[in-house]
Formats: sequence, structure tokens, C-alpha cells
Amino acid sequence: MKEFNAVITIAYRDLMKLLRDRTRLITSLIFPFIFIGILGGSLQAGLGASVGINLLTFTFTGVLAQTLFMSASQGVISLIDDRENDFSQEIFVAPISRYTIVFGKILGETLVALVQGLGILVFGLVLGIQFSLELFVAMAPIVVIVCLFGGAFGVVILANLGTRRAADQIFNFIMLPQYFLAGVFNPIQNLPWYLDILSKLSPLRYAVDLARGVFYAGSPDYRVVLASPLVNLAIIAAEFAGFLIFGTVLFVRRERNR
Repeated sequence: MKEFNAVITIAYRDLMKLLRDRTRLITSLIFPFIFIGILGGSLQAGLGASVGINLLTFTFTGVLAQTLFMSASQGVISLIDDRENDFSQEIFVAPISRYTIVFGKILGETLVALVQGLGILVFGLVLGIQFSLELFVAMAPIVVIVCLFGGAFGVVILANLGTRRAADQIFNFIMLPQYFLAGVFNPIQNLPWYLDILSKLSPLRYAVDLARGVFYAGSPDYRVVLASPLVNLAIIAAEFAGFLIFGTVLFVRRERNR
């Protein structure tokens, strides 16, 4: 019960920090809106007819998954800052497991990412993205899975870094290529072999493709999906377990050696 209460406390703290920080809440939505509204809209106007799919919807699904994944992973990395300030000073000396701290952080950043994801969904409706109640219900567990997957990925990065400056540099270096290798903005069915290998090594690819697989189920545009949702779920489950176990073990070891 003590460990459970600690998880809930850490998660609640992260959510409250977001809701009280209006500037962060607004800025966290600006880039997804730009990507969807400007980039997706311009691609649809210029190339939509030639490729035969609605690129605005295509970009929307990619940016939704990318934002959830990135928000959760980047949020977990903020534990580097939390070691040195405010509430987390007490967390790291409290008689609770480091595994509890990591899991609470993942859960908290999942809630933070879901708030951002809700804003993106509303923006998509404004732009005319078609959502039925059945589709909304089907997507609900998918967005949670993508957030948890991103959080686990963030643990691996966190476990191998000691400073926030290094984390910011390496995180951007790792994430930026994945925007294109994962097909966030562009179909990737016909990549050159060397890019296809890199794409299959990109965790974001499976998060994006899972979201699209559920979103486009039963639609003629399903042809843009790379693999069935079950295949993507299996890969995500395997990578999630590996990231979480390996990353948490390294994180706990680093903390014990501090």
C-alpha cells in the first residue's frame, strides 16, 4: 500500500504541475497544431490528389501518436532535474523503491500526455477529421498504450544520462530522425533498404502504425498501414518490457552509486 500511494502521489504531482502551468500547457500544443494544420493542410492541398489519400488525416494520426510518445518519454527524462530540486529531494531519500519512483513517473507523464492528446483530438475535430463514437472508444486504449510505451523508452534514455543538458541534446538527436523513419508525415512503404532497416529499429514507427491501424480499420486508406495492429501490439509489448526492465535496472544502479 505504501508503494501504491507513492506511485499515485508522483503521478498526481506531475499532472498538477501541467495543469497549473498554463504556459507549458499552451506551448505543448502549439507544435502539434502547426504540424497538423499547416504541414498537413499544405500537403493535402499540394499532393493529396496525386497520392490518393487524405494527407491531413494521415498527418493528424502521425502527429497524435508522435506527440503522446514524445511527451511521455521526455517527461520521464525530467527525473534528472527532479533529483536536484523541490519535492523530488524528499522522494529520492524516502523509504520507497526506485522502481516505484520510475513507475509513478511513467504513469504521471502518461496522464500529462493524455491531456495534450485530448487537445489534439479537439483540434482535429475543428479541422474536419471524422471521428465516430466507436472510433473514439477504439482509440482510447491505443493512446494510453502509446503513452506508456513512450514513458518506457524515456526510462532507457534517462538511465544512461547524468545531466539534463546531455539529455536534451541526445533526446533530440534520437527523436528527430524518427519523425521521418516512423512515417509521421510521409508514407514509408517504399523506403530504400538501408532506411527501411533504420525505420524498423525506430520505436516510434510501431506507435504511429498502431494508431493508424486502429484509426483506418475498415477504411480504403488502410493501405497506408504497415502492419496489423496485433503485430504492432506484440512488438510494442516486447519492447516495452525490455525498455522498462533494462532501463529501470540501470537507473536504480546509478542511483545506488550516487
